[in-house]
Amino acid sequence: MNMNVEFSRPVKADQIKRLTGDTHIVADDAERAALARRFGLSALDRLEADYALTQEDGAIMARGRVRAALAQPCVATGVPVPETIDSDFLLRFVVEGEDAPEGEELELDAEDCDTIGYDGQVVDMGEAVAETMALAMTPYPRAPDADAYLKEAGVLSEEQASPFAALLGLKDKK
Repeated sequence: MNMNVEFSRPVKADQIKRLTGDTHIVADDAERAALARRFGLSALDRLEADYALTQEDGAIMARGRVRAALAQPCVATGVPVPETIDSDFLLRFVVEGEDAPEGEELELDAEDCDTIGYDGQVVDMGEAVAETMALAMTPYPRAPDADAYLKEAGVLSEEQASPFAALLGLKDKK
């Protein structure tokens, strides 16, 4: 169990059968600040989730929705690029080190889900939600003026940097 998790909301596996309805969790200021540092964010103004846990075939399934308001630095300018995340998730917690029975293929019907290992005792929904948020973030955020900034800095766009652009450049010189 990782004790230095910034947004820890542990749930004991043996209590899941008694949980009914949705659980709501919210990251406080300190947790959001720590997560912003970890994920390299300019800001993390909101992180919350609603989820329900069920036990299915020896695994713990978490179905829910994560909502976040954040800003990431633009890959070109470093200017914060605001982003809102509001997305459903389906997570499957499986006990680490327990091999699936021989020949048993994992059925992932229409529901595509991320599988997370855990120690068999406790699942950390805070950490799971934080990682779900990180996966949902825009991979290479760009500020509206990023292209102009890159052009000014002499960075070529993909079109300008292609081998065909180089050949056209040679043709123009003739």
